[in-house]
Amino acid sequence: MIRLLLAEDQGMMRGALAMLLGLEEDIEVVAQVSDGTEIVPTALEVRPDLAVLDIELPGRSGLDAAAELGRVLPGCRTLILTTFGRPGYLRRAMEAGASGFLVKDGPVEELAIAVRRVLAGERVIDPDLAAAALSVGTDPLTPREREVLSAAADGATVVDIAARVALSPATVRNYLSAAIGKTGTRNRMEAVRAARRNGWL
Repeated sequence: MIRLLLAEDQGMMRGALAMLLGLEEDIEVVAQVSDGTEIVPTALEVRPDLAVLDIELPGRSGLDAAAELGRVLPGCRTLILTTFGRPGYLRRAMEAGASGFLVKDGPVEELAIAVRRVLAGERVIDPDLAAAALSVGTDPLTPREREVLSAAADGATVVDIAARVALSPATVRNYLSAAIGKTGTRNRMEAVRAARRNGWL
């Protein structure tokens, strides 16, 4: 029996996935969480074979949780299941040690098959997303550029951004300029959109 932890913040989606996966004879959903901060403590408590994680969760992203799970519970594999099929997310998931990456628009039967394949030691990746990731290339942004771009996402002024990230306004301008250049955009908001579209933020 495959013991599975499910992390999904939308209650209806989480319940439907748990019910449908639970209908499989060899899969048992042993835990469900809605907040990213609950993933690792719950996994340590119930010791699942596999954690199926959404990316965008309250409290903590599924990608961050996947990386920690790999360190503290190496026997638990992770499979990312997300609405956001972005190439940068796929790369980050693989770097975090995830064994699979699927988007939510597929049938639940595909998810059940992917669960079994991951537990058999395979790596399961949405083929369209894999092709897109190869065409986009690697994330060109540094951690600081990502941090500054994230702080700029709501249209904040340079002075406000500087206060948020504890840098001088001049340094913030330099990081924004670098991010705009690396994303091939014309201004900071275009850079934010481009980085989000590619899953770099």
